Amino acid sequence: MATAVKAPADAGGTDSKIIQRDSVVVRFAGDSGDGMQLTGGQFTLSTALAGNDLATFPDFPAEIRAPQGTLFGVSAFQINFGSTRIETAGDQPDVLVAMNPAALKTNLPMLRKGGLIIADSGEFGERNLKKAHYAGNPLEDGSLEPWQLLAFDISKQTLESVKPFGLGNKDALRCKNMWTLGLALWMFGRDREPLINWLRGKFAKNELLRDANIAALNAGHAYGETAELAGPLKQFRLAAADVQPGLYRTVTGADAIALGLVAGGQLSGLPMFFGGYPITPASAILHALAKLGEFDVTTFQAEDEIAAIGAAIGAAWAGNLAVTSSSGPGIALKTEAIGLAVMTELPLVIINSQRGGPSTGLPTKTEQSDLYQAVYGRNGDAPLPVIATRSPADCFEATIEACRLAVQFMTPVMLLTDGYIANAAEPWRVPEASDFEPFPVLFHEEPPAEGAKYNPFTRDPETLKRQWVRPGTPGLMHRVGGIEKSYATGNIDYSAENHQRMTDTRKAKVDGIARYIPAQAVEVGNDHGPLVVVGWGSTYGPIRQAVELLRTQGHDVAHVHIRHIWPLPANLGELLRRYDRILVPEMNTGQLKTLLRDQFLVDAKPLNKVSGQPFRIAEIEAAIREMLDA
Repeated sequence: MATAVKAPADAGGTDSKIIQRDSVVVRFAGDSGDGMQLTGGQFTLSTALAGNDLATFPDFPAEIRAPQGTLFGVSAFQINFGSTRIETAGDQPDVLVAMNPAALKTNLPMLRKGGLIIADSGEFGERNLKKAHYAGNPLEDGSLEPWQLLAFDISKQTLESVKPFGLGNKDALRCKNMWTLGLALWMFGRDREPLINWLRGKFAKNELLRDANIAALNAGHAYGETAELAGPLKQFRLAAADVQPGLYRTVTGADAIALGLVAGGQLSGLPMFFGGYPITPASAILHALAKLGEFDVTTFQAEDEIAAIGAAIGAAWAGNLAVTSSSGPGIALKTEAIGLAVMTELPLVIINSQRGGPSTGLPTKTEQSDLYQAVYGRNGDAPLPVIATRSPADCFEATIEACRLAVQFMTPVMLLTDGYIANAAEPWRVPEASDFEPFPVLFHEEPPAEGAKYNPFTRDPETLKRQWVRPGTPGLMHRVGGIEKSYATGNIDYSAENHQRMTDTRKAKVDGIARYIPAQAVEVGNDHGPLVVVGWGSTYGPIRQAVELLRTQGHDVAHVHIRHIWPLPANLGELLRRYDRILVPEMNTGQLKTLLRDQFLVDAKPLNKVSGQPFRIAEIEAAIREMLDA
């Protein structure tokens, strides 16, 4: 958690080696053992403390540990930060830190022309060049002329800085990421002290590693201060962002979901039970919740996905706010049990951190290809509400909304996030507890009249939700299960007429939720016009930036972003019909586009991307221009 005070603007500034910028995009890239995620994470911390707005994009390799120096093993971390509002991790890096040839080769196409490459020349030996499929050394053959190049032996510099501590070469080179981080801190005028304090805590039980890493950090910083390097090595200065006063902390999507679940438990007055099984990129939610037991949170790592949701359904039956989480393949395994939760009408929050598919697919890459699975993917007619988060910080409120719908309507709810949102970070203004209206659960405790049998499917006439009874409540013994139950008695009844009525009722209950969710608003632009760009999930940032850019150039284009995927907001169809054309960018082959066409008979056009990478602003801008010119 960090707070920041906006400092007065620097009145000086005649030094030609200091560049004033509104925003900068930096990408750290290296072998998966080089600590690039750690470097990026700590640079993010220093950036947040400096008061900049920011957005990050950790880009993991799919392999647990690919052969060192290969193209498959490159790990990268991108951060976009500045004094203006930041919505995305940036289209193109301004600075690329490449720790080996493979990192340079895989990330160079993303670097803007004229951008700065900082390369560890000590790693550009013949063996590593061959692994990266380079015929020659790009640092020497002139192929990098479109960019600025700063190449020096970071490995050698690191070894020299930690030499007094007597570490072997292998352990000494593990400090290389701290040396690089120190140089980055100097380049962007960041304070080293918070990072030094972090290292003291991390290596509290190993003074040798603590002191070696601190020495490497300081040496990288000193190199920037003292090296007489002409040309590309410059300092950047970015003012603090002008943001609303308050307490801020950086959160990933997984962090914000965990906090949102805790808040949902507090607002509903229920203990929270989380049943999960490790899977990328959903595992971080379990890790975060495991540290929050003091808030009446129980976490259970089950032996498999099916056991995890089975335990969660049992917890819901017992009167808990029940949650389970996975990614697409795990959600597929949970599908039969999700149908059981629909049939028994028990509240259950199901979190799907989407990744590239199908099957194992792209385990560490992002995609939005589970919308069909969320809305339709169960046997029988088994409707449930579906909510989509749009950014890491938004996960907090979206999760609370999922908890509210689950307990207020006695239904499982699916919350869609994705790999980008789960792993990315951004500043979050910590809200006041009073900002949120409680939704306390009132369990049914009144027994039926003497001689009568209790029917657990007695419903609220307005919302159609059934009553929720804690097991063991006197006079209210009952059973629920996967076989169809009688509408009138709650007994097993799979007659044709009863099944028709119960199916229609479950559908009407979920459809009716549209009356209890906000009307669809327009994010940017007018509520009518020649073109609207409709998005959901993590496409929010690039869509908004592209639309705002085009509006400043005089184009009449609007942005609508949907949180409630099912049921859709009651006014959405009428709103979309006010526009001449509809463009739907999404990281799949057109799933929301199909849903909108199906529900509203509108001619929505797709813009699809399934590369495992998020949309760039320029891609959406180009598609909008093409539609406006057509």
